[in-house]
Amino acid sequence: MKERTKLAWIVGLYLAVYFMPWSSPTIRQAGMEAFLMLQEYAQLHVLTCLVPAFFIAGAISVFISQAAVLKYFGAQAKKALAYSVASVSGAVLAVCSCTVLPLFAGIYSRGAGIGPATAFLYSGPAINVLAIILTGRILGWQMGLARAIGAICFALVIGLLMAFFFRKDDAARATGPMHLPDEEETRSLGQNSLVMAVMVLILVFAAFAKPGADEGIVWQTIFKTKWYITGGLLLVLGWMLKQWFDSDERTDWVDSSWGFMKQIFPMLAIGVLAAGFLLGRPGHPALIPEEWIARLVGGNSFSANLFASLSGALMYFATLTEIPILQGLMGSGMGKGPALALLLAGPALSLPNMIVISGVMGVKKTSVFVAIVVVMSTIAGMIYGAI
Repeated sequence: MKERTKLAWIVGLYLAVYFMPWSSPTIRQAGMEAFLMLQEYAQLHVLTCLVPAFFIAGAISVFISQAAVLKYFGAQAKKALAYSVASVSGAVLAVCSCTVLPLFAGIYSRGAGIGPATAFLYSGPAINVLAIILTGRILGWQMGLARAIGAICFALVIGLLMAFFFRKDDAARATGPMHLPDEEETRSLGQNSLVMAVMVLILVFAAFAKPGADEGIVWQTIFKTKWYITGGLLLVLGWMLKQWFDSDERTDWVDSSWGFMKQIFPMLAIGVLAAGFLLGRPGHPALIPEEWIARLVGGNSFSANLFASLSGALMYFATLTEIPILQGLMGSGMGKGPALALLLAGPALSLPNMIVISGVMGVKKTSVFVAIVVVMSTIAGMIYGAI
């Protein structure tokens, strides 16, 4: 970061603190909501979601060779394989828009093409099987089906558009410093795959949310035993690391994971505070009243769908929380089209998400990515509302 940028941040923070009218009850409530949202995030998501995700990102960076990443996700990789894998990854990783960030950073930093990488970035939180099932059960099977089809199609189209818009950058990355010589493999593809699979399962079970009282016995059983399952998986992972990796590789893994944490955590905290200050937590008013949003997204007009897409893109949704929020908004008069638009834009984007990915792939690419998601969500909402 340039010194002028640091100075601008310091001056901006000072002016905000100096002139903030804390005597206003609304401002005080918004400030309280900002820190309560940060506390909620720390309590519910950091240890069970983000920390495992950081270690997965570190493992991707260290354990998976550059050649393997370029082969399956690089700019010169076979599109059918790269996009098909990237676009359905969310069916395996039930993560939110912030938890997917270190995974995206790990893949992109290893030379993955911008197309497959952004397809993965969108699909990670958007194609969540449990969320889609819950959407169908609470908001209707039509909404659940539309969300599933829309999310998969979005991941493919977003990736292809990003690859087209930034094809010159991808070509430069493919032939530049990131294109390293072939690396000597010390483990088989099966061993690396098993390690990654175990780490993904640790993330899935550690972050497994408590199901509702009316949920099936299978989900209830998984929740009750999730820590035993997670503990067993940790033992398996420890055995794999001891048997298949040397001490230098294990040290590099920890160092790489710590590097991602240092890069992402500060920006993530700033983004969560900003989102909490402006929008608050579900059911808790902040600077922008929730009823304003409900009034603006009634019907199926272009403005209603666009506003729903923009609102969803800015708001932070923990995994599955978007469903009860939408249930309440639809009960207050929100149209089905804007509801789908928010479902397609919301889980995949958030203000914290935007801040972090801009630090990974730059402001220009991030702006285009966000614009594509918002525009496509708006169009999908209008089509669905008109059916």
